[in-house]
Amino acid sequence: MREWWIQVGLLTVPLIAVYLHIPPPKLSPALHSWRTSGKYFTYKKQNIFYRDSSGAIGSSDVVVLLHGFPTSSYDWCKIWEGLTERFHRVVALDFIGFGFSDKPRPHRYSIFEQASIVEGLLSHLGLQNQRVNLLSHDYGDTVAQELLHRYEHNKTGRVLINSLCLSNGGIFPETHYPRFIQKILKDGGLLSPIITRLANYYFFARGIGAVFGPYTQPSEAEYWDMWTAVRTNDGNLVFDSILQFINQRKQHRDRWVGALKSTSVPLHLIYGPLDPVNPHPEFLQLYKQELPMSTVSVLDDHISHYPQLEDPMGFLNAYLNFINSF
Repeated sequence: MREWWIQVGLLTVPLIAVYLHIPPPKLSPALHSWRTSGKYFTYKKQNIFYRDSSGAIGSSDVVVLLHGFPTSSYDWCKIWEGLTERFHRVVALDFIGFGFSDKPRPHRYSIFEQASIVEGLLSHLGLQNQRVNLLSHDYGDTVAQELLHRYEHNKTGRVLINSLCLSNGGIFPETHYPRFIQKILKDGGLLSPIITRLANYYFFARGIGAVFGPYTQPSEAEYWDMWTAVRTNDGNLVFDSILQFINQRKQHRDRWVGALKSTSVPLHLIYGPLDPVNPHPEFLQLYKQELPMSTVSVLDDHISHYPQLEDPMGFLNAYLNFINSF
């Protein structure tokens, strides 16, 4: 009996080793086109992917897009063309640890670093003295809050903010409900490296699908594109490090919520009300209470945590109505 278990163990070990080193999927034509349309700039020896598209003639307006966790700048693909018809330049990046950017490990990922990377990108593009419109989602909301704090309080001049539009992010830690697996990973411990290495497409698709509405689920091809961007440069292995942003939101709540409360720039929220991460009505009631000067667009009842992917036309119209209002 003992020899049988030893044989099973000897057979299992190489199988697990092979499983844990499965190469990332090949890029789909759509994702390949997205990457080849972008460029890289270097921030402290790390390569950061970005896209910078010229758009509307006769306009000088610039919009900078800040994506969420755990996805990438590709989240904006469905509204990209619509934005180029309104803005002179449309800029998006993959934060460090995401998408096609470098994903160093070990590395202390932080919202502060991501904000500095945005500043570095805009300087690289010659936009450091240009007023820009920030459009953010989820994790990107918190990066935008830090940029807003720097603009309002430090007056560094690195990012001059013309307007800020947030969407479905954990702006208030007290109304943010991370997924169960996120709670485990953010707390570290022995399970984190095991879970990140065991992550695969099927677990990922099930997890990300839970924050989409039942009628707005991604197609299988879209799930694969999301997962492929994650797996590029072994992004699944840095999930636990990046998820420290949940703890950072609690630690720096006064700084980041305070930036929104004291800002003088036009502020807007586009909200998918079926969001289980920032649920309605709890989140929206607190938002309106804390930020009465902000305008709000609530999308249809069946739109959830990824409104720009679930209802791209509704999202785009809501955003352009906000931009055209001032």
